[in-house]
Amino acid sequence: MRDEHYETIVIGGGQAGLAVGYHLARQQRDFLILDAGARIGDSWRGRWDSLRLVTRARYAGLPGMRFPAPARSHPTKDDTADYLEAYARRFRLPVRLNTTVDDVRNDPSGGGYLVQVGASQLSADFVVHATGPLCVPRVPEFAPELRADILQLTTTEYRNPSQFRDGPVLVVGAGNTGAEIAHDAALAGHPTWLSGRHPGELPAWVRGRLYWRLVHNVLTTGTGPGRKMKAKLETGGAPLLRIRSKELAAAGVERVERTVGVRDGLPLTGDQRALEPATVIWATGFVPEQLPPHRRGVVMGLPGRYVLGHPFIHTLSSGFIGGVGRDAEYIAAHIATTLAAKRRRGLARASEPVPVAV
Repeated sequence: MRDEHYETIVIGGGQAGLAVGYHLARQQRDFLILDAGARIGDSWRGRWDSLRLVTRARYAGLPGMRFPAPARSHPTKDDTADYLEAYARRFRLPVRLNTTVDDVRNDPSGGGYLVQVGASQLSADFVVHATGPLCVPRVPEFAPELRADILQLTTTEYRNPSQFRDGPVLVVGAGNTGAEIAHDAALAGHPTWLSGRHPGELPAWVRGRLYWRLVHNVLTTGTGPGRKMKAKLETGGAPLLRIRSKELAAAGVERVERTVGVRDGLPLTGDQRALEPATVIWATGFVPEQLPPHRRGVVMGLPGRYVLGHPFIHTLSSGFIGGVGRDAEYIAAHIATTLAAKRRRGLARASEPVPVAV
């Protein structure tokens, strides 16, 4: 039995879900955003303390509302969470919190989808999956072989250096996340190793407007450089962006080869060097998530289903706060076009418009 019907249900109340909600509201569509958090922005509040956006505030705004911070600054994770909360409030977006979606399946009664939320069942003509990438840490199979006195943390468990045991810290994974956590550890006075292949870094002159043009307009699924970068992201980390090699060296971070196994309970690098850390941080990425085949977020073979908030939905910036708005606008326009076509065929249901904040 269906408890409620909406024209569109958006799963995820982060930046992607709010951005598509903004465009749906401008169309006066009937929609609901579902989010598992207790507050809008909680997915950002739960990250490590020193986290900042890799993009400047000038390029971190969602559609219709700039980021309230100095244009050249890199906002903190708490600034970002508060901005998302203020954004939803300003545009009166209908977000239902503390709501976990258990399942989405076809509606057998004749079109659309059923969204299972606990004991309730919602129905919708369109479903937008806007949760972004799943963050299930990927930890090497040999991790349990490390000595019991070595503290092991994943990047989802790390908050700040107060968690570290006294002594050296080994950060395994040399991408942006690993580099930032290694920088934290070294500044806190821990001898720090950063293990892994150097992912490279953008030249220092590629900053500001030029950097944004690169990630927002050049590195797309339709260009050769974009496809190469997409493949690089799928097999390793993106080039270092905010914390670069010179900052790591100045803080005293020592680069070592990839961690390939364990010898006598100690992590072993590719050059057969056994390290003796007190703490190991696994910054080795996340379990890959297979998105359904899609074109710019429009899922192929499943009419009315969309994905949003992942890098390279269209461009590298599709996974950034400032880049998701363009994808959200495209999906909202696709919904409007689909509805218009259905109405011409007499297939669409009547819906009450959602008031737009002015």
